[in-house]
Amino acid sequence: MSIKLKGQTKEYEKGINALDILREQEGDIKKAAIAARLNGKLVELAQPLEEDGTLEFLTFDSDEARHVLRHTASHVLAAAVKKVVPEAKLAIGPAIENGFYYDFDVPEPFTPDVLEQIEKEMGRIIKKNDREERFVLPREEAITLMEQREEPYKVELIRDLPPDEEISFYRQGEDFLDLCAGPHLPSTGRIKAFKLTSVAGAYWRGNEKNKMLQRIYGTAFMDKESLEAYLFQLEEAKKRDHRKLGRELDLFDLMNEGPGFPFFYAKGMVLRNTLENYWRELHRKAGYEEIKTPIILSRSLWEQSGHWENYRDNMYTLKIDDEDYAIKPMNCPGGILAYKRRMWSYRDLPLRVAELGLVHRHEKSGALHGLMRVRSFTQDDAHLYMTPDQIKNEIIGVYKLDDQVYKDFGFQYKVELSTRPEENTIGTDAMWELSTKALQDALEELGVPYTINPGDGAFYGPKIDFHLQDSLGRSWQCGTLQLDMNLPERFDMEYVGPDGEKHRPVMIHRTVLGSMERFIGILTEHFAGAFPVWLAPVQARIMTITERADEAVKGLRIKMEDAGLRTEIDLRNEKIGFKVREAQMQKIPYMLVIGDREAQEDTVSVRTRKGETLGVMAQDVLIEKLLHEDKTRALERNWEV
Repeated sequence: MSIKLKGQTKEYEKGINALDILREQEGDIKKAAIAARLNGKLVELAQPLEEDGTLEFLTFDSDEARHVLRHTASHVLAAAVKKVVPEAKLAIGPAIENGFYYDFDVPEPFTPDVLEQIEKEMGRIIKKNDREERFVLPREEAITLMEQREEPYKVELIRDLPPDEEISFYRQGEDFLDLCAGPHLPSTGRIKAFKLTSVAGAYWRGNEKNKMLQRIYGTAFMDKESLEAYLFQLEEAKKRDHRKLGRELDLFDLMNEGPGFPFFYAKGMVLRNTLENYWRELHRKAGYEEIKTPIILSRSLWEQSGHWENYRDNMYTLKIDDEDYAIKPMNCPGGILAYKRRMWSYRDLPLRVAELGLVHRHEKSGALHGLMRVRSFTQDDAHLYMTPDQIKNEIIGVYKLDDQVYKDFGFQYKVELSTRPEENTIGTDAMWELSTKALQDALEELGVPYTINPGDGAFYGPKIDFHLQDSLGRSWQCGTLQLDMNLPERFDMEYVGPDGEKHRPVMIHRTVLGSMERFIGILTEHFAGAFPVWLAPVQARIMTITERADEAVKGLRIKMEDAGLRTEIDLRNEKIGFKVREAQMQKIPYMLVIGDREAQEDTVSVRTRKGETLGVMAQDVLIEKLLHEDKTRALERNWEV
C-alpha cells in the first residue's frame, strides 16, 4: 500500500494505522498530531488504513482535530459520570464550538460537589491513558447490548438509525463503552487540559414534550496555558454579558411578559438614537434615500414573494376584514412595492434605498438570547437597483461603507464569499457566473483578502458576509451583501433601457449592522459597557463636594447641555469618593468635581472612569475638548490635558 506524506511516497503493509506512521516522523508533530486526513477524509490515528493515498497529520490548530479531541473528552466525561453516579443514563455527547457537552438522565440534578467529583474522576481516566477501541455490531446485537446495560436512550437512537447505517461503539478502558460513530483519539491520555464549565437543563432530542435531562458542558485543550487563556476569556465574557450590563446600566432588558421583545429605557434610547443618527448621516453621504414601509401587509404579497409558502412558520399572521395578513419578517417585499410605484429609466439607476425596518420573526423560545436573538428587531436594510454593468461599482460602494462603519467602532473583520449551492437554485448559469464574478472582481480590485465558502450562497444569488471580531476575539456575522435574481423576476420589476425596451434590474440586498438590537448587544460586550464618548448615554456626571457648589454644578450642566453634551448631576450629601466610584460603576466617561474654589473660578476638576485624574481646567476649555472628542467619534480620549 502506497502512502504519500509531505511529498514523499512510501510502501506500507495494508491495515497499518496512522499512529504507526506518526511514530516514524521527526520533530514536534509526533506529540502535536491528534488526527489525520487520508485523501481529504478525516481518520482517527488508530484507524487501519485500507487504501493508497495522501496522508496529512492534523494538530489542534485544525477544526477537525479539535473536534476529535473534544468528542473524546465528552466520552471521558460520560465514563466519569457513570463511575460517580452509576444509575445515570447516557443520552448524547457531541463536540461543539469551543468545547463539548453530554446529556444525562439522573435522579437528582448535578451539584457543585458532584461536578468536582466528576472532574477528579475524569483526571484519573486521562492519567490512566485508557485506549479508545472501536468495534461494530449488527443492529439487533447492538440493541441487545444497550438493553443489557440499561441505556434506553441509546436503544432509541439505534432503532432510529437508517437500516443500512453501520452501528459502531467505542470501548474505553475495561468498564466503559458507548454508542458512537467517532472519530476518537487513540487514548485518553492525549487530553492534556480540560475543565467542566456549567450545567443546564436540556430536553431529550430538543423536544419540550420529552424528559428534561441534565447537560454538563466542558472544554478541552492540548495544554494548560491555552485552557487558562480560554477560561479567562469566559470570565471576561460573563462580565461583558450584554444582558447583565443592560440591566446594570439601565439601557435595555427582556421581560417574561414579552419573551424576545426587547424593552429600551431612556439611556438605551440615547444610545440607539445616536447609532441611528450616525447610520443616517453615512447613508445620506453615500447617496441613499430612506423610506419606511408598513409592518403589516397582505397575504397575497407574501405569496408572491414566496414567504407564505417557505417561511410561514416563522411569521406572525392575523386577519383584517376577514382577509389574511402577516407582520413582515423582512423588509424586501415592501421595498419592492415602493420601487414599482413608477417606471424607472436607466438614467435613474443605480437607485439606493435604505430602511430601518421593524420586523418580527417567530423564533423558538429556546433559541432566544438577549438582544442577540429576538423576535422583534430593526434591520438596517438597503436595497440597491441597478443595470448589470453597474454591479461591480455598487459592490465596491457597499464594501467601502461597511469598512468605514466597522473601523469607526474599532472592529477587525473578515470577508467571506459564498457561491452557488449545488441544488434548488434559480437563475441561469450565465447570471450566476456574472454575479459571482462581479463580487470577486470587486473584492480583488479593492485588494480585500477573502475566503470562499463553496455552495453556501442563497438560492437566489451569491453573497458576501462580513464577520466582525470583537475585543475578546469572538466572531460575529453582521453585514451581508446578497445579489438577488429571484425577487426581480417574481415581482416583474423593470426599467427602461437606452434602447427604449424594458429590462430587469439587478437587485442587491444589504445590511451593515445586521440589526440594530443585535449590534447594540455586540457593542455593549465589545466595549464592556464603557462606550466611547460619542455613544455614551451620559458623557459626564457633574458632582459637588459641598452643597455650596450646587448652583455652580447646575450652571455648568446648562452650559454643557446647550453645547450639545449629555450630562447628569449629583448633588447628594455624600463623600466625593463614593460619588466618583458610583459614576465609575455606571461607566460614565468623565466625572467633573466642583468644590468651593472651582465654583469661584469657573473651573472643574476632571477624572475619568479609568481612574485617571486630569487636573483642574477652565469650564469652557473642557467643553471644547469634550465636544471635539464627541464630534470626531473617537474611541479613546484624543486630547491632551
